[in-house]
Amino acid sequence: MTSAVSAPTATPTSPARGLICRACAAEYPLAAQHACYECFGPLEVAYDEAALARVTRAEIEAGPQNIWRYAALLPAGQDPATRVTLDPGLTPLVSAPALAAAVGLTAPLWVKDDSQNPTHSFKDRVVSVALTAAQELGFKRFSCASTGNLANSVAAHAARAGVPSIVFIPSDLEQGKIITTAVYGGDLVAIEGSYDDVNRLCSELVETDEFEDTAFVNVNVRPFYAEGSKTLGYEVAEQLGWRIPAQVVVPMASGELLTKIDKAFSELVEIGLVEAPEGGWTVFGAQSAGCNPIATALHNDTDVITPVKPTGIAKSLNIGDPAAGPYAIEAVKRTGGWMDYADDEEIRAGIRLLAETTGIFAETAGGTTVAVLKKLVEAGKLDPAKETVVYNTGEGLKTLDAVAGQVGPTHTIKPSLRGAREAGLLG
Repeated sequence: MTSAVSAPTATPTSPARGLICRACAAEYPLAAQHACYECFGPLEVAYDEAALARVTRAEIEAGPQNIWRYAALLPAGQDPATRVTLDPGLTPLVSAPALAAAVGLTAPLWVKDDSQNPTHSFKDRVVSVALTAAQELGFKRFSCASTGNLANSVAAHAARAGVPSIVFIPSDLEQGKIITTAVYGGDLVAIEGSYDDVNRLCSELVETDEFEDTAFVNVNVRPFYAEGSKTLGYEVAEQLGWRIPAQVVVPMASGELLTKIDKAFSELVEIGLVEAPEGGWTVFGAQSAGCNPIATALHNDTDVITPVKPTGIAKSLNIGDPAAGPYAIEAVKRTGGWMDYADDEEIRAGIRLLAETTGIFAETAGGTTVAVLKKLVEAGKLDPAKETVVYNTGEGLKTLDAVAGQVGPTHTIKPSLRGAREAGLLG
């Protein structure tokens, strides 16, 4: 008797149909291109709407416990064998009632804690998608310009994949982020200048013959990189039982994370996986006072971003000339939100408040987001009676210097009962 042989299952194809200019809507094939040839505007991935509409909740829920459960909504990585990944994602969505009470919220507050990713920041999401696309496009070396977390992630992904890496950072970066990049063994180039100087150099290097086989995740494959951020929107909706929160507060460096979370919510509604909350959702942005060109433009009622020279402790947010700034402003205005910024002392207080109320130790970007959440409530910009999600994008162990002078032992005693009694520990 001959046993039946099952036909091989075909690998799903990418739902991406090409690249489209965010400014003039010119379209291009899927390739390593990040700027429009017609108007020099930024490109993003365009999708086959019919392909997206075929995706079901059941299909997603049956997927892996990481970002690749959303592969049918992403531009690359549909075949697991092609993925360059540390399998990030499905990070905790933490209920934060004590934090809500501390900042004046009466509705549920959640913290999406992306410090729980493999290299302890949300950058693992964008790097996994970008480098998977880069490998499919034939690149042989991985690179980036980074304020720290991205460098960590690119170096780690390259090490896992056995691919050479060369990453570029400002030389004054926090020591924790330098070490957690260098440890993976790739080339690490420190530039005597700001992140914007680093990014400018990388944009020049990508045009040279020596770097033609190098994928810079946030330059020549940036459209794919940016799409990885959408998974932060998808996950929050799924973790809330397939619904979108009324309000979100998102840290901003380039502004791209905010735009892509908003895009993720829109896609989920358009393809019928969720219903929009009554009245829609509202998006809020958070910046550091030391680097706040996007928030400043909004406050001045313009979408023209005036570049600044970054200062302050929130170095992971220090992009003085943010490429996606105008699009972040558009998303905030369209949803009825707002942006604000926090100074260094407010950021430190935000780090401590988050830690003391939720047990989450955030880096300076997370402290910025919590500090701005508090300011938005106090200013009456954010509705305290609506469910809210705030995003913590990185681990506090990377920016210990931010609070090192403010916390430490509450008692120092000799190793005896007498010592404990004299310190008041025994009543």
